[in-house]
Amino acid sequence: MSFEIIKRDTNFDFFGARKYAYAVSAVLLLICIASLLIKGGPQYGIDFSGGINVQVKFSEVTPLDKIRTALDAPSLAGVIVQDFGDAAKSEVLLRIPYKDQPSAEIRDAVNQGLSQNFTDQTYEIQRLEIVGPKVGADLREKALQAIFYAVLLMATYISGRFEQKWMVAGLMAAGLASVVYVLELFNASMSLSVVVATIATLVLCVVLRLKYALGAIVGLLHDVMFPLGLFSLLNKDVDLTIIAALLTIVGYSLNDSIIIFDRIRENLKGKTSVDFEKVINTSINQTLTRTVITSGTTILAVLALYLFGGSVIHDFALVMLVGIIAGTYSSIFVATPVLALFKPKIEGDQKAAAAAVA
Repeated sequence: MSFEIIKRDTNFDFFGARKYAYAVSAVLLLICIASLLIKGGPQYGIDFSGGINVQVKFSEVTPLDKIRTALDAPSLAGVIVQDFGDAAKSEVLLRIPYKDQPSAEIRDAVNQGLSQNFTDQTYEIQRLEIVGPKVGADLREKALQAIFYAVLLMATYISGRFEQKWMVAGLMAAGLASVVYVLELFNASMSLSVVVATIATLVLCVVLRLKYALGAIVGLLHDVMFPLGLFSLLNKDVDLTIIAALLTIVGYSLNDSIIIFDRIRENLKGKTSVDFEKVINTSINQTLTRTVITSGTTILAVLALYLFGGSVIHDFALVMLVGIIAGTYSSIFVATPVLALFKPKIEGDQKAAAAAVA
């Protein structure tokens, strides 16, 4: 007797629940976007904004206000003190505006302030990083470019693989890359260039009827916005580690969508039904076991990293955890239902064959 997580004859009405899923996603996305707009975008870490990060571990839990008072010195003006990782581990992160001075002077200033005010406990400076503002701005632009071009190239691949529109998709990708390049020549910010190019990509997918690419891009935007919005709500920094996690999520989510897209394509070729919406629902149910097993095992691994990986990898694991959950959800309830906007025509002998199967 074989064990099955999900029965083969399972027929959940995922497609029928899409409106409720859209409503839930819309509310959550509005909250995320509102938080980002109110705060002027993501809170960039030292990698992107420039400055000085000092990670300090205390022997016991210490009030942040007491640390701020201890570090009230001209050389540390504007210091921001925040918990780092699990607050119970008594680790704090000091964020200091960029100053053109040696790291040894910064370390001495921190040591002097802490040693004079914390005589009843011990502390250790575990890390000190300095990044110039110019380097941070360059890294921020490169990170935005990386995410945009990753999404664009994946959309091109999907259009070629599932719709055999390699030429059309290639021209679209080249055109959008040119738009970003021209905007850069006019000194437009990379954030504005990426937003304009992303909107243009969605419009072109609709006009050119690149339905699989459109579904994938909508799903990917959905999956990237959730972690960014969550970090904005939690006042967490976005750094290079988080960008790496977002790119990983983009690849993971796309792979999950491709599995379902491939089954939809097979069922369309097999003419299993004249109702395209039924084909979509059947395909999702047929791949449900694979989705549950893959996502479930990945979530368990990332959850272990989140709980036991330590403060250094804590935020990375959090982004991965939220992104994988959002990616699995979007593959079923967001990306795939978008295909129904471009229902293929099934006529004549195809209808007869489909009716015979039904």
